[in-house]
Amino acid sequence: MLTVEIKKKRTPKNRRNILRQLATFARAQFSAFVCGMCDYGIMILLTEFTKIHYTVSIAIACTVGAIMNFSVNKYWAFYSNKSSYKLSLSQQLWRFLFVVVSSIGLKMLGTYLLTAYIHIDYKISRLITDMIVSICYNYMLQRYWVFKGEIPRTQRFSQKQFKIMKKI
Repeated sequence: MLTVEIKKKRTPKNRRNILRQLATFARAQFSAFVCGMCDYGIMILLTEFTKIHYTVSIAIACTVGAIMNFSVNKYWAFYSNKSSYKLSLSQQLWRFLFVVVSSIGLKMLGTYLLTAYIHIDYKISRLITDMIVSICYNYMLQRYWVFKGEIPRTQRFSQKQFKIMKKI
């Protein structure tokens, strides 16, 4: 009788790493979208109903959205069971505060420039600015500066060093 052995192909390390990074990116963007919708709604309410200028409304709404976003990102979007964060909570908060303040400034400036000079409605110019700032600025700084994880122990040493460490 002829038997055929089927071996399950293992996903190459590089490919798994790319898939992991894409999953992290997707979680971070989902988090940004949900928190962004909340702060966008607050901005609309403040501007339309209380007649606060849209740039001030953006600052207030983004602050509320940032508080939500920090928690979601820390405990879900950038969280990993395989490694812990390199920085303490207070260090992460200070770095996140820097990112949020500069992000709010970029969003206010971008929305103002698109509204004042290109004459796009502030609601649409805010969405355009948010997408650009979220992907090009917020994600990069949060992923690689604020919520930077430690390298797992198995990846810290070369194979030769790891074998020597096992013997000890």
